[in-house]
Amino acid sequence: MSLPLGILLRSAGHEAGHYALMLATGAAAIGRPVVIFATNGGCGLLLKRTPLLSDPREDLLARRGVVGIAPLLDAAIDLGVRRIVCEAGLRAESLEEAPLAEGVEVAGVVTFLTAVGSGQLLSL
Repeated sequence: MSLPLGILLRSAGHEAGHYALMLATGAAAIGRPVVIFATNGGCGLLLKRTPLLSDPREDLLARRGVVGIAPLLDAAIDLGVRRIVCEAGLRAESLEEAPLAEGVEVAGVVTFLTAVGSGQLLSL
């Protein structure tokens, strides 16, 4: 069995969110367990209505034939990517009442680190 890949998403930017999903779906597609842990600015990716979908970069990617955020989020779910949003990160961004995407867990860094274990960690 492959070692897990843990992706720590700290950035609110479209590029970081998009690439976190590219890495997550790519790794999951080759059979690796994947956990995305979004905190602080990165929490926006895992909201029910992620602001990244309205980023102008989405249109640019579509014109260039690059998959966007919405299909990547769907693929992540289909591929079993575990999605965790940081409880402290939600509070730091005043998002504790914001609706989360279906299936997103709220937990802390210990849960993330335990899930990744001796696997790889990436930070975006």
